[in-house]
Amino acid sequence: MRCLVVDDDPLAIQVIQSCIIHTDFLESAGSCSSAIEAAATLRTTPVDLLFLDVDMPEMTGLDLLDTLTEPPMVVLVTSSRDYAVAAFEHRVVDYLVKPVAYARFLKAAQKALETAQAAPTPAAAAPASTDHTFVKVDSKLVRVGFDDVHYVEALGDYVHIVLGQQKLIVYSTMRAVEEKFPAQQFVRIHRSTIVNLRYVQAIDDNAVVIDGKHLPIGQTYMRDVLQRLNKF
Repeated sequence: MRCLVVDDDPLAIQVIQSCIIHTDFLESAGSCSSAIEAAATLRTTPVDLLFLDVDMPEMTGLDLLDTLTEPPMVVLVTSSRDYAVAAFEHRVVDYLVKPVAYARFLKAAQKALETAQAAPTPAAAAPASTDHTFVKVDSKLVRVGFDDVHYVEALGDYVHIVLGQQKLIVYSTMRAVEEKFPAQQFVRIHRSTIVNLRYVQAIDDNAVVIDGKHLPIGQTYMRDVLQRLNKF
């Protein structure tokens, strides 16, 4: 697997590169001293695995991941233990705390190799069968079943995930929520609203009715909403 090391600390890069050299199934694709440099490198260089520092100036490692539409596998490498939740949310392969010992590095590398070997080929890929996701509410990760979500509304920097009588307030963007929720079950009806097709009671005066509440349909979304409802 081709590996790219991203860290603003030259010594940390040297340590990880030495670990890569001593691991027979890994190959170095170079290193970058900033997330901005890494973003440019990833546009032109095939990479299977990132060893990515979190705390970097101008753009953090997590910021970099948020800009990538199809990121490679990622192992976070950081001096702090405070990024465990963020690592979970970004679905990284593993999480290494500096200083990195080779035995711990090898365990992370083997986990990445197992993940790569277990991944289906494009022809064999199937829709994900998971029926839930996790969202961050305050300092907790809360499990949310897709079938329980009636609709999602944006409010400033937050989104409200409405589950019948319960409402979860999550610091997130609508785009991030849309990517987590299965497209076959949810549809965006407005730039600030996503609905679960299973709970749509009616279309009334350019609005979707769910739980008796009228949720306006944006003009640019109307055609797609009607097509999705006819196929659901």
